Order: sequence, then C-alpha cells, then structure tokens
Amino acid sequence: MPATPNSIKLIGGNSHPELCEKVSKKLGLSLAKVGAFQYTNKETAVAVGESVRDEDVYIIQTGCGEQDINDFVMELLIIINACKIASARRITAVVPNFPYARQDKKDKSRAPITAKLMANLLQTAGCNHVITMDLHASQIQGFFRVPVDNLYAEPSVLRYITNNFDKKDLIIVSPDAGGAKRVASIADKLDVQFALIHKERQKANEVSRMVLVGDVSDKVCILIDDMADTCGTLCKAADILLDNGAQKVVAMVTHGIMSSNATEKLNNSKLDRIVCTNSLPLNDKLAQCPKLEVIDIAPTLAEAIRRLHNGESVSYLFNNIPE
Repeated sequence: MPATPNSIKLIGGNSHPELCEKVSKKLGLSLAKVGAFQYTNKETAVAVGESVRDEDVYIIQTGCGEQDINDFVMELLIIINACKIASARRITAVVPNFPYARQDKKDKSRAPITAKLMANLLQTAGCNHVITMDLHASQIQGFFRVPVDNLYAEPSVLRYITNNFDKKDLIIVSPDAGGAKRVASIADKLDVQFALIHKERQKANEVSRMVLVGDVSDKVCILIDDMADTCGTLCKAADILLDNGAQKVVAMVTHGIMSSNATEKLNNSKLDRIVCTNSLPLNDKLAQCPKLEVIDIAPTLAEAIRRLHNGESVSYLFNNIPE
C-alpha cells in the first residue's frame, strides 16, 4: 500500500537519478520539487520548490563517483539543512552506499576516523534517521546518536544464486578474512561449503599475496564482497581459485564502485561474470563491461521507507525481498 502523499516528501539527489525514480515509482509518489545545482565557482546551492513544513522527508543520495563523491556529500548535507530550516518534521537520509565507510578505524598513527566525521556532519546538518545498505563495518552505526537502519543485499543475493546455480556444485568464497562472517551466513542458508582467501596488502587498494583456505576443486565459486573498487582483489582471487581447480568463478558485490580502470581489469580477468546491485549508477560500466549484471535494490529501499514512515518493523527486510 503506497505511503500517504500528504505526509511524506521524497527528494532525489543528483548522485543516482535512476534509483530515485525507481524508488518513487515503487512508493507511488512523485519526487518533490527540490533542485540542487552548482554555481560557476563550484559552490553547491539548493532550491526547495515546495513546502516541507511538518512533513516526513526522505532524501535519496548515494556515495559515488571518482571525482563527484565530495560534491554529492555536500549536496546531501545542504538539502538536509534546507529541509530542517524549512521546518520538516523528520529528515531521513537514504544513503545506499555510505561514503567514507572504509575509513572506520584508527589503523595507524595520526589516521582520521572519517566515517565518524561523516556521521557528525549528517547529524549537525539536521538528519534524524539514516537508511543505508551493507555498511563496510557494522560498528559505523554506533558513530551516530540517531537511529541507523543497515539493510542487507543478502536476500537478493540468495535469490539470484538459487535461480542461477545448482547448489551441489557451489562453494561460497570470501576474498578476505574480514568478509568471513558474511560468507558463512550465506553458505549456511544455502547449505553449501565455504572457503576464504587470506590477503596481505602492502598499501591500500594493492594486494601483494593471496592464500586460499579450503577446497574448491570442481566447484563453481561465488565470490562475495561488500564493494568492488579497483577490482584487483576479485581478479586475483579468480586466478587463485581457478589455479586450485575451480570450474568457474562468479563475483557478487553490493556496491560496484568500479573506479579507475576496473572495467578493463574485469574484461581481461578470468571471472565468468560480476553481479552487483544498483546502489551506485552503473550505466556507463554496463556498456563497457559485458560481464556485469545488476540486481535492483529499489524495492528494498522503497519498502524500508514505507515501513519507517508507517511505524512498522524494518527487520523483515533482513531476510525477505519485497515484491
């Protein structure tokens, strides 16, 4: 049942217009007349074209782009603040890919915890609630003093695997030790084996050595990760798995960042295909990479918005896909 148009306002940022349109269509609501643009000196400005007084406002803006991510972060903060000043009742930021999520801990001397800074910025701007998906580290929820709903792509991943693969040939693989818990959960629900790859990094985004833990002989390997940035890890992992007797390797990730020459790497890799959600815009990547497939998460985001607005439980979406 669609949300009540008179009490909810849905605002789409400029980071992912296609996803905004899909969510609005699922909810049966039009996007509010709120525009964000840049002056010639690159300052971001916002024009609110209709009243949001005493409204429940949802702002959809994902953290994406090689060069635009900071512009989109500022755009989100300014839209939130504009709605707060315009007397919105509650403001929820719907951020499928949370920006700076990888900078979630002080892993070396004098390192900033930028994910905590992002949380502070959102709250200072006037955000009352956050909806995100597959946070790189779940402790980021604790950086906020406001509620955070961390949705999961797992139900969509499970349905894709069930519909496209024979379980008796499958093994689920984590490309690093950090993703072992995520992979174990999926393997348990599918009732299949899992393996993991231990990787050592000399510096960020550059893997120096990988070691396989587990037997993948004559198996179809499903590599599961939360994000694919430069895709170096996934490509090297595919080589390791095939060298150890795997039939083929398919990668499934939530956030397809695909920065730098990632699509070229994927095209030249031994991966059979890579499947990711549309939490980030992928139009140009789809054209460049025939191996790329997309799972639509708009129904999950739309249902989360509807449930939050109507005061219903959001945890239903942790294990189910809305139709």
